[in-house]
Amino acid sequence: MNNVILKTAFNFPGQTGFYKGKVRDVYTINDNLLVMIATDRISAFDVVLPRAIPYKGQVLNQIASRFLDLTADICPNWKIATPDPMVTIGHKCEPFAVEMIVRGYLTGSSWRTYKSGQHEICGVKIPDGMREHQKFDHPIITPTTKAAEGHDEDISKEEILRQGIVSAEDYAILEDYTLKLFQRGTEIAARQGLILVDTKYEFGKKDGKIYLIDEIHTPDSSRYFYADGYQERFNRGEAQKQLSKEFVREWLMENGFQGKEGQQVPEMTDEKVNSISDRYIELYENITGETFKKEDTSNVLQRVEENVMQFLKENR
Repeated sequence: MNNVILKTAFNFPGQTGFYKGKVRDVYTINDNLLVMIATDRISAFDVVLPRAIPYKGQVLNQIASRFLDLTADICPNWKIATPDPMVTIGHKCEPFAVEMIVRGYLTGSSWRTYKSGQHEICGVKIPDGMREHQKFDHPIITPTTKAAEGHDEDISKEEILRQGIVSAEDYAILEDYTLKLFQRGTEIAARQGLILVDTKYEFGKKDGKIYLIDEIHTPDSSRYFYADGYQERFNRGEAQKQLSKEFVREWLMENGFQGKEGQQVPEMTDEKVNSISDRYIELYENITGETFKKEDTSNVLQRVEENVMQFLKENR
């Protein structure tokens, strides 16, 4: 299929490295720039699914690019340019080996942990008597270690500092940035009739300066609720109407797949692939409040390569 990107194999001028993530292909240029291509791959339960989703890469890249711009006054970020709807080019930073997960509500994995009887998550004490989808008095940070492969692991601030994974000075900055970014994301979401429930941020360092890196406030890295009806659903103990890729995980679980050994990914028919694409476009329009403009994908790999090459030529 020429209209989706499942994998890339570019050879850019000055290329000094390549990294393939679950969703993004990242090319290092002259050891100081990153060309990050948001492919149309989709992952769930830490497994990359076999079919690519049309326009998913464009959706994720454009949402992330937008939020990087809208939060640039809070902290420096890695973005320099978006020469193609599926590409962001930015500073190469040395990533911190933790992800800063911030939660405004008791839901998802935090609720499952709490329901099992553990009222402390990543060293943060959770009050007794809370209910699923209940708002915390203040957002909490529940970091995870950044695993090269497999599942990230929960870790406490105290353990991060004890192991020297991040210095106390740097961690204080990461905490401050995380809470301020989450507050900004919450305010932007509210204007769209949404609740930013939880999200994750990644940070890196370059020349002694801390930068926000990777994606931000996308449906792959964040969970949103619809504000309309939230309180009524909560009062009745009902599931919340969500805006995230949770619908993909739910479909997989309904079909007996949770990424465990021996389980098979259910068949992804053209109909299912197109329905997931439609949902991602819906997510984009709800999060940004703008109509999604589908780019010409008749030969998307060629388009991406030409746009990146043009940027590199103009910025030698």
